[in-house]
Amino acid sequence: MANSIHIQNLFANYGAVKVLEGVSLDVANAETVALLGTNGNGKSTLMKSIMGVVKPHAGSIRAVVEGVELDLTRMSTEQIVNCGISLVPEGRHLFAKLSVAQNLKLGAYRKSAREQISQTLAQVYEIFPLLKERSGQVAGSMSGGEQQMVALARALMSKPRILLIDEPSVGLAPILVHRVIDQIRDLKNLAGLTVLMAEQNFTQAMRVADRGYLIVHGEIALQGSAQELMSSDLVRKNYMGL
Repeated sequence: MANSIHIQNLFANYGAVKVLEGVSLDVANAETVALLGTNGNGKSTLMKSIMGVVKPHAGSIRAVVEGVELDLTRMSTEQIVNCGISLVPEGRHLFAKLSVAQNLKLGAYRKSAREQISQTLAQVYEIFPLLKERSGQVAGSMSGGEQQMVALARALMSKPRILLIDEPSVGLAPILVHRVIDQIRDLKNLAGLTVLMAEQNFTQAMRVADRGYLIVHGEIALQGSAQELMSSDLVRKNYMGL
């Protein structure tokens, strides 16, 4: 069934500070869409607005999950997760003193996921075999790339249909960024997910995205296919240093 996101004319503030100003974007069923831009332009705020952590003061956020249309602005974060939308937060936010396996099991917090925890854990270990080998390792002792792998796998444990990924490359060496982006592409295909990924590394994000939106000062400045964005003078001069 269809799984998609539709955001229309969204405004969000932190007190008197305006962050999102009239943002509109769509993520179609089984698409990977990149939300591109440097730090401080509203990417994380948009992700948090979708998840109900930040409440917008105007505009609409609608999702279709397994064919059911939802008004996310009227739902709590818990309700949104229970409907099948999950977020991999910026900075990973693992339980550093717990093992890999314990972190993964904590991801299966919604009822339908708890009922299938053993099967889902087996599937996650197939996608990320390293995590099976390291299942007893304390998560905080892993490298940055390995921790990002745990964060992605933990989100899958909730059995999402729509996956939001916020800044997966932050704090990673270039070779690890390439690997993590590849893992996002692979898990999206294997799990049949609809993905919205916020990322400041244009080159890496557009390797796996079907389309992208460039957000500048809380507004969508540009949108298009990977080829259209990468050939834009705005992107090449201001965001890729070309």
